[in-house]
Amino acid sequence: MATATAKKASTARQINPLQTYVWVGKDKRGVVMRGEVTGKNINLVKADLRRQGIVPTKVGTKPKPLFGEAGSTISAREIAVFSRQIATMMKAGVPMVQSLEIIASGQKNPRMQKMLTDLKSEIEGGSSLHEAMGKFPVQFDLLYRNLVKAGESAGVLDTVLDTIATYKERMEVLKGKIKKALFYPATVIAVAIIVSAVLLVFVIPQFEVVFKSYGADLPAFTLIVVGASRFMVAWWWAILIGLIAGVFTFLYIYKRTPALAEWLDRMMLKLPVIGQVLHNSAVARFSRTLALTFKAGVPLVEALETVGPATGSIVYEKATRRIRDDVSVGYPLNIAMRQVNLFPAMVVQMTAIGEEAGALDTMLFKIADFYEQEVDNTVDALTSLLEPFIIVFIGVIVGGMVIAMYLPIFKIAATI
Repeated sequence: MATATAKKASTARQINPLQTYVWVGKDKRGVVMRGEVTGKNINLVKADLRRQGIVPTKVGTKPKPLFGEAGSTISAREIAVFSRQIATMMKAGVPMVQSLEIIASGQKNPRMQKMLTDLKSEIEGGSSLHEAMGKFPVQFDLLYRNLVKAGESAGVLDTVLDTIATYKERMEVLKGKIKKALFYPATVIAVAIIVSAVLLVFVIPQFEVVFKSYGADLPAFTLIVVGASRFMVAWWWAILIGLIAGVFTFLYIYKRTPALAEWLDRMMLKLPVIGQVLHNSAVARFSRTLALTFKAGVPLVEALETVGPATGSIVYEKATRRIRDDVSVGYPLNIAMRQVNLFPAMVVQMTAIGEEAGALDTMLFKIADFYEQEVDNTVDALTSLLEPFIIVFIGVIVGGMVIAMYLPIFKIAATI
């Protein structure tokens, strides 16, 4: 009977999909009000507004943006914010359906708004929250759904949602630190290359005209730079097309070649300083994710299935699968972690202590806190360490071209 009811509700949703309407109306005092609301049709929206004491004067479907949907994707940060919002409302005692409706109405991203509206419709049709989230596996991964399922089963969904929100926020902060460590030097190098290209294409040809008017022999260093400038002026379009094609080709091959992706991940982990940041980040993510799932009551083997992708590293994800296989045949977690030869000795020892004391989740949370702080400290130190090297790099590239242009001037001045 329940299945038939759910099927009817699903059919009704397909026949009458919810749409977003914009409205203008007046309240009891005659004050003009505006807003947006989701509904099945205009008549139902008008009726709902009248129940709220608003006399609608204009109701229409929300127009689509001129250049397609704004917010074409749903970011991890938006999911983190949603997690905090739904956790706060659930703790305040607001019903799930009403919470989703309130959150959806405040979304600027149409994709996010539609997803939350669909979640609300699924729950109204009889689905549980984790089942409704299963319709959106990209936004709500297996880890997220397993935690919600555990919270629903134990009757502590509000507490679990609050824990998930904190976890998501911490992961976003950690990702931000990793991006900062990689983005800063990459940006400076890119700016140096762009400045060099501008000098080669626009500035150096002007110097070349001046040198020709004097008819003096140019130093070898200047000839090299002038030759590079001529090549850039003649073939800049081919270089630009080649760079763009190279980037797209690399990304295409990278996404379709797991072996290449794993090799690059291993190389990144071996880089000085940055590699250590990535190692510490992966250990922190592994520890916090495993602690969170284990604390929520998810069995250890099942928890390890969801931990791998959360590490943000292909190498650590592969190692986590091996750890899961070892644990599933009876090995203690700390022994399985030692076998993969990736985790620091301190992590393995603290895990062993946590297992022996029956406080594995507590010990893993402490490991995560420690390594997150290590990432923070290393990123700050990395920024300070890279600054002099970046200055030297820019000085050699840009300063070298400036010197190459002024050498003939000094030579001409000496002959006068």
